[in-house]
Formats: sequence, C-alpha cells, structure tokens
Amino acid sequence: MEASFSICSTPDGPFSVIATTEAVIASGWVSRCDELVTLIHPSLRPSSISEQPHRFLTTTLDAVSAYYQGDLEAPSLIEVHQMGGPFFQQVWQVLRGVKVGEIISYSELAVRAGRPKAVRAAGSACATNAVALFVPCHRIVRADGRWGGFGYGLAVKQSLVDRESQGGGNPGFHVSIE
Repeated sequence: MEASFSICSTPDGPFSVIATTEAVIASGWVSRCDELVTLIHPSLRPSSISEQPHRFLTTTLDAVSAYYQGDLEAPSLIEVHQMGGPFFQQVWQVLRGVKVGEIISYSELAVRAGRPKAVRAAGSACATNAVALFVPCHRIVRADGRWGGFGYGLAVKQSLVDRESQGGGNPGFHVSIE
C-alpha cells in the first residue's frame, strides 16, 4: 500500500496526516512523518510514503482547515482506517459518534461500546487511536471529570475542547501546508 504525508500549521501546532487515496491512516499534532508511522498498525503500514498530496489528502487538509475556521463537524466526514481488535473497533466507532461539544467519561464510552466493565480497555483504545481529530478521543475524560491523558498534550486537548464548547473557530484561519 502507498500513502501520502502532509503537514499543516494550526493554532494548536503542526498537524500531520498520512493517508491512502481512500482514508486517513494516521494523524496528529506532530511535525514529522516518522512520529505518525509508529502509530499505524503493522498490517496497514504503507510500503512507501510520498510527500506529493493526492486528492483525498487535499480534501482531508481542507477538513482540518474547516474545523479551525469553525466547521467543527468537518473531520467527522473524512474516512479513516485503523486496525485493532473488535472492541477497539467498536470504541473508535462510538468515538466518532460523540458529538461536538459533548464530553463523556471513559466509563460512559465503555457503556456506549457495549461493555460497561471494560473501562480500561476503552481507555486503551483512546490511547492507541492513530487518527486523532478524525476519531475525537479528546472528548473523553476520567469519571471524576479530570482530563486524563492525551497523546499530544493536555494543552492541545484543552484547546480542542474549548473550541468545541464555544462552537467555533477562527473564521479567518486557513491551514498552510508546510
């Protein structure tokens, strides 16, 4: 499988994407491709990664730009592909259904995924989510309301949650591809 890589500037720092011509396979607030490759399940790792953006990658970056301009639903329209066991797949699907501005606990995530006692496993699914922003694990908190972790730092998580709770972004912002 072949894929393309691109990086763009956002108010939360550099945001990078690795995508096939059909789906995002890794994304996050990092500045180097190799930082994302390690997140991709071995069965999905591309044989080569080009820095030549294709149409799907351009569409994906447009969705990131739209998100930061205030269209907070734009990332949910982008196809993603990641591998994991059946429960992780279910958790990631449930995460895509957590609405913008909604914050739920890991316990609630486990309930929505059909296994109420699998709270730690739900947390592990969040921790191994390879397609941040598109699968919004930043909307999940501990049962006591504390943030818990976030692979890109709690400042980014706070910024995303604040943006979403306020219902918008910066209408003048445009992603600049680096």
